[in-house]
Amino acid sequence: MFRFKKIVTVTFLLMTSLCASNITLTGTVVSDGQKMIGSRYMGYVKKVYVKLGDKVKREDDLYEMESAEFDIMKTQANLMLEQSQIALEYWRDRLHVINKKKENVKKKFGMMGFDWDDLESQVENIKAMFESTKIMVKHAAEQVKQMAVVFNYLKMKAPADGVVVQKNIKVGDMVMPGMLTIMIVDTEHLEIDVSLSEGIIGKVREGMKLAVEIPSIKYRTVGRIKAIIPDANPMTHKIKMRVSFDKGNKNIFPGMYAKVVIPNKN
Repeated sequence: MFRFKKIVTVTFLLMTSLCASNITLTGTVVSDGQKMIGSRYMGYVKKVYVKLGDKVKREDDLYEMESAEFDIMKTQANLMLEQSQIALEYWRDRLHVINKKKENVKKKFGMMGFDWDDLESQVENIKAMFESTKIMVKHAAEQVKQMAVVFNYLKMKAPADGVVVQKNIKVGDMVMPGMLTIMIVDTEHLEIDVSLSEGIIGKVREGMKLAVEIPSIKYRTVGRIKAIIPDANPMTHKIKMRVSFDKGNKNIFPGMYAKVVIPNKN
């Protein structure tokens, strides 16, 4: 470990001393993974399982909403499915019975025999009822699936590993659809966000190695330019640059002040 730190330090010093006119830029540590958790349904918060600063794993429970109204809707959906399935079985049995009766009449009296036209009409009516009931069963099954999805959203889970950096809810709060409830930030995969002027853009390229420093903890390492991104505001004449780096086991968090050094090779 000591040897690794020594190599990193030597590399940093070599890079910063290549030329007296190296360009030092300031930036901010940002997370490569930021998850904003919102609600898809309106309701009251029943339980909150996390607090600010908690580290969570993927699929950990974050909070739960009241489910009384949804319980009623789920019960109704299940009841409708059950009733439509019973009706389907009834019409299936009726169709089997009438077809059997039709065969018996055909054997005894032929197709022009006793009540043949009436039997044909009954068969067609029962077939129509059977087919319509099949559609009812399909729709009821879809409704049950939808309610299962709703219940999954009543208990919100963490979509990824991270740290809770913002919590806008507490027990009893009314949550509206789309409202930001919890924000989770990945503190393991960090980058440095740097703003470049037009005059410097020719000195950098994706994949280029740069000296990186976090002054507050006196941490130095070597980073790599991950992306060069045009700024959304053309009036500033600035270009965004993202620099990836290895934080090791240091306590580095999003929002910390950082420096990067661009070698001047002109």
